[in-house]
Amino acid sequence: MKAGIHPEYRIVAFHDTGADKYIMVGSTIQTSRTVELDGKTYPYVTLDVSSHSHPFYTGKQKVAKQDGRIARFNKQFSGMKVGK
Repeated sequence: MKAGIHPEYRIVAFHDTGADKYIMVGSTIQTSRTVELDGKTYPYVTLDVSSHSHPFYTGKQKVAKQDGRIARFNKQFSGMKVGK
């Protein structure tokens, strides 16, 4: 490995501001902000959405019921008489 060309890998505090949760993950992300957690200082990055606040992962996602093309066709033309 060539010396001096790789970014610094360290533990970074990612803060999900929607759920007010911290995620501690090793990363090479560059940031000038820091936060003190549990008596230690970590680089700090804010997140709008993470698995703590995204509706899919929290089980609060609402699925819109959509009929397929065939179901819409049958619904639209179910009252018509065809043939003789």
